[in-house]
Amino acid sequence: MRYEVERKFLVAHAGWRDRAVSRRRLTDGLVGEFAGGKVRVRLDDEQAWITVKGRRDGLARPEFEYEIPRADAEAMLGLVCETCLIEKTRHCVPHDGMEWVVDEYGGALAGMVLAEVELEHEAQPLALPDWIGREITADARFRQSTLLRLAREAGRPVTLTEVVAARL
Repeated sequence: MRYEVERKFLVAHAGWRDRAVSRRRLTDGLVGEFAGGKVRVRLDDEQAWITVKGRRDGLARPEFEYEIPRADAEAMLGLVCETCLIEKTRHCVPHDGMEWVVDEYGGALAGMVLAEVELEHEAQPLALPDWIGREITADARFRQSTLLRLAREAGRPVTLTEVVAARL
């Protein structure tokens, strides 16, 4: 079993763009949520996965991830996750020996840009790039399920200002 330890942030400006070393398009589908955890299916141009994430304890949460046949992922996205789809382009941006990812969302979350970094342990020191804004790791408004719900309720992609103003 693996524990995912990650921190999430708003992006203050586009200074990360010229430092990105790779990018890939991802489609995520929320299969279900349970007791603080979730089951997600993910598809990129080459692979497909199903991931089970448990309840967060501080910055860490158990994560189980398995590669699955592409056809199964496509079927789940179309039949099970049709109203819970997240489209994003994930950019890898190295900084101070760490691999940051910057996600530019499309579809129902078009215009949202968020960054995250995975750590080896919760106490790991972290040098923040100059393009990083406010930390949102524990902010429920920035969970993907919440962002999708806000966009569905608005009938359009929501802005960062609307998400910050949202009352949960």
